[in-house]
Amino acid sequence: MNHILAIDQGTTSSRAIIFDQDMKLVATAQEEFTQHFPKSGWVEHDPADLWSTTAGTCRSAIERAGLTAEQIAAIGITNQRETTLVWDKTTGEPVYNAIVWQDRRTSDYCRELRDAGHEAMFTERTGLLLDPYFSGTKLRWILENVEGARARAEAGELLFGTVDSFLIWKMTGGAAHVTDATNAARTLLYDIRKGRWSTSICDMLGIPMGMLPEVKNCSDDFGMCRADLFGKPLPILGVAGDQQAATVGQACFQPGMMKSTYGTGCFALLNTGETPVASKNRMLTTIAYQFDGKPTYALEGSIFIAGAVVQWLRDGIKIIREAGETQPLAEKADTGQNVIMVPAFTGLGAPYWNADCRGAIFGLTRGTGPEEFARAALESVGYQTRDLLEAMKDDWGGDGKDVLRVDGGMTASDWAMQFLSDIIGAQVDRPEVLETTALGAAWLAGWRAGLYPDMEGFAQNWALEHRFEPNMDDPTRDAKYAGWKRAVAATMAV
Repeated sequence: MNHILAIDQGTTSSRAIIFDQDMKLVATAQEEFTQHFPKSGWVEHDPADLWSTTAGTCRSAIERAGLTAEQIAAIGITNQRETTLVWDKTTGEPVYNAIVWQDRRTSDYCRELRDAGHEAMFTERTGLLLDPYFSGTKLRWILENVEGARARAEAGELLFGTVDSFLIWKMTGGAAHVTDATNAARTLLYDIRKGRWSTSICDMLGIPMGMLPEVKNCSDDFGMCRADLFGKPLPILGVAGDQQAATVGQACFQPGMMKSTYGTGCFALLNTGETPVASKNRMLTTIAYQFDGKPTYALEGSIFIAGAVVQWLRDGIKIIREAGETQPLAEKADTGQNVIMVPAFTGLGAPYWNADCRGAIFGLTRGTGPEEFARAALESVGYQTRDLLEAMKDDWGGDGKDVLRVDGGMTASDWAMQFLSDIIGAQVDRPEVLETTALGAAWLAGWRAGLYPDMEGFAQNWALEHRFEPNMDDPTRDAKYAGWKRAVAATMAV
């Protein structure tokens, strides 16, 4: 029993990764699933797809590693956050599709709450803003709009959970209805200072508290999975939302350390230690991780569209066939053209929090082609990251370390990472293990199982693969960023 099975259930695919006793990747399996867009701004997943792809990739990874369940010590889970599910507590049958974190259908309701003066109370207790991004208003929408859902919820027949809770419920055969503190902190229902669900917020949103899962530490006993899944019962010992798992996987355990993950969206976290820092710049105050009942807090900035902008180049306007073509195109772009893309396909996240604006492209000429589009797409991620880092450093007091640890699919592009270093004017470190989200989940479970070292030992194992140093002069950097800010202002003005 010297291997860990890490589940990484993401926005566009489910993955399973096997790590050995040295935290080395042994095998992986991945399966994409369908995205559903029933209306403009609505994004849904079929819960059956989330479950079937998770179970299937776990079996595939174990098989590819040449292992049996007897050799798996524990399971760690990391997941897309905020995505909201409601299911029957007896049958496990969902009452509606999963409403994805990107979904904007509750924008009007969030605006009503803000206009009524409630945002300060939500922010003080949850660290979050009143935005459709979070789970609470999505849950309310299901209760209000799915026939019979509210009556069934009030009768104690329905359960709510984020993706981790749903998967654990399925894996344990309904024996465990649990979550961890990092996922709870993203629901808009959890008091991150008191460490419990907020009765007053649930009352305001009309959420029966009996629907809510038990909140545990990130390394904890989350239950035993059914014997029929993999051949024997396996303990689930680690859970964290994907961005917090990446923070752990990057060993950002010291206050002031920063990481940024580039997946479908981009998420930057700054460790602020034992004290939650209230943001002046509409950053989120959240829980980075929690052990032994003691939370460590972080400031977080969320970009809705990062890797998804490359998917749009591929699937939307079809100028590339695969993501790897983006860098060669960007390298060939005409440097005399200043094309700026604001990828607000589902609104803008931090620090703007504008749910209603939509994407725009500026600076087009007759000579603009796929090369310039590719460069503008990659640059948009760098610009948005600078927005986040400037806001977080201002909140933190400007004392954050001038090093950004990065991970996620987009970091494979040297061009994109060099531009990121140039535009933020700071060192960008890419680790040897790019699977930091899965590694974080694996370590949480492996540490609990007694297989992996403690925090200090884990941090010492972090290894650098490539360091990017800024080589753009200050006038160029400032001029390019000023152009980005003008483009964002124009986008929000429409």
